[in-house]
Amino acid sequence: MSATSAAHAGGSVASVVDLAPIEVAFAPAIGPWEGAYAGGALGYSFGGDDEVGLQFREGDAPVGRQTGLGKIKINGLTAAAQVGYRWQRDRWVFGPELGAEFGAVMDDIEITVGSGADAVSGDVESEINNILSLVMKTGYAVDPQTLVFGTFGVSRVDGDYKLSTEDGSSTVGYNATGLTAGFGVERMINETTSVFGAYQYRDFGTSNVDFTDGDGVARTVGTPSHSNIKVGFNVKF
Repeated sequence: MSATSAAHAGGSVASVVDLAPIEVAFAPAIGPWEGAYAGGALGYSFGGDDEVGLQFREGDAPVGRQTGLGKIKINGLTAAAQVGYRWQRDRWVFGPELGAEFGAVMDDIEITVGSGADAVSGDVESEINNILSLVMKTGYAVDPQTLVFGTFGVSRVDGDYKLSTEDGSSTVGYNATGLTAGFGVERMINETTSVFGAYQYRDFGTSNVDFTDGDGVARTVGTPSHSNIKVGFNVKF
């Protein structure tokens, strides 16, 4: 009897089944910069160039004007806090950041209004109380631990103008919203903490500031635009 016949005689033969290969899907790795973060910074604001002039008004009608009284160059130390979120796609990193900044950013000048016997001497002071900013940060990781980035968004400033003369003083608060843009470099020092240095320019346009005295108004135009440099840290969580 042949081998083939013997096999058939012994019973049925199991069929051979081809199994498809099993594919295992892996979730894409999360980049080291991705996630929520919070931090703080210390900085210095400078470069303000606010030329002071006064327009005198009675009601809605201007009755006089004096320009070229001097320039206020606001400057000073700042402290800031920020929170944000970043997404990472390959080497590109992007996301929103909300920041709040406080400090002693101010300047004052002496002015003389009028001439001759009618001249009045005084002092004008401009101070920034705080700035709130919302920016989009877009960066490129030149290596896994180093990020270069740019920022663009909006800022809102809260400030005070103070006019002082021998007859007394008056302080007027104002708010202005403008654009902010900048750039910086950030470096990881461990898996959760990074340090950075950054520059920003804030353009707030102009705001009317009215000092009221009885029926009269002395109006100046506040221009609190300036630059800021800062160093700080972020902690990812």
